[in-house]
Amino acid sequence: MDKHMNQALLALEDGRTFNCRSFTGTGEAFGEMVFNTGMTGYQEVLTDPSYRGQLVTMTYPLVGNYGINLEDVESDQIQVSAFLLREYQPFYSNYRSKQSLSDYLKAAGVIGVDHFDTRALTRHIREKGAMRSAISTQDLHPDSLVERVREQPTMNGRDLAQDVSTIVPYRWQNNQPIFEPLTLDQTVWKDRTHRHAVVIIDFGIKYSILRNLEHFGCEMIIVPASTPSSVIQDMAPDGIFLSNGPGDPEPVTYAIQTVRDLLDYRPIFGICLGHQILALALGAKTYKLKFGHRGINQPVRHYVTGRIEITSQNHGFAVDEDSLRECHLNLTHINLNDNTVEGFRHPKMPLFAVQYHPEASPGPHDARYLFKQFIDDMKKC
Repeated sequence: MDKHMNQALLALEDGRTFNCRSFTGTGEAFGEMVFNTGMTGYQEVLTDPSYRGQLVTMTYPLVGNYGINLEDVESDQIQVSAFLLREYQPFYSNYRSKQSLSDYLKAAGVIGVDHFDTRALTRHIREKGAMRSAISTQDLHPDSLVERVREQPTMNGRDLAQDVSTIVPYRWQNNQPIFEPLTLDQTVWKDRTHRHAVVIIDFGIKYSILRNLEHFGCEMIIVPASTPSSVIQDMAPDGIFLSNGPGDPEPVTYAIQTVRDLLDYRPIFGICLGHQILALALGAKTYKLKFGHRGINQPVRHYVTGRIEITSQNHGFAVDEDSLRECHLNLTHINLNDNTVEGFRHPKMPLFAVQYHPEASPGPHDARYLFKQFIDDMKKC
């Protein structure tokens, strides 16, 4: 056996276990077990901050065949706690690739396992729901590892946004982050004459979102999730963007209050966790889904046009539809798989949000109109 191939054990909190093999050496990882149905995009999955605190299994059986490149990352590090595959492909081939998936995971200290039935694991999660789990090459005793899993915190009530949010404000310019000392007032903007000034509240922002906003003519300052409304008002932006992020939205009370203070200030656009936080700020409610939506093939109906959009999604919580109606908010998008809320808009103020990820473009451009809608709202105001 290769020196990096080690016997491993996967354990779930309900007692189900799977024998598997680590292709990244020894180690342990704990977190919520979820699955992703995408046939490609494993590098984007690995680096998406919305996966913080989760062990991710891919339903597509062969992973690693196009290696790792430097262009397709969604953050500056691997975010998943562990990566689970049916069969790892060590021989990669792509003109952009720089290293293997195994080397990428090992360099980050993230465990990767394969050689087990990922179909059985996925079916189990669909039936029983996402749950706490662990992978270990050190503790191979099922009873022991299951007991340790049950001692871990659940996803409910966990504020993971603070773990992935930026610590200091920064610019996004020419497709890259620019870290420099910033004075957070209206003099921070370099080109308000030709570009839209947007403050992005970072709950775990994906680089793809920043690339899209830059493409549509936005100058961006990304600020920590804990930034108070007074600081944002001092910056006097044209619009406010609420980013994606991991975990339960309800414990992110500081951000909910900030958004509540800004509701009648400037246009607001939220995606994923930002969608949920905007809903909570407007008085709606959220709840945990049984196993969540994670993949690049989720059908969503846009009520206004009647069009069906093929969307990319990654979330384990959702906005309660009844509470939206009680708050007199307009439902704009619905998931056709389970009829859960995928988007809403305020009937009078320029406030809107979607649960899915329009920047990921699996359609490939089904949902890019949402960024233009944000631009139009800023122009009107």
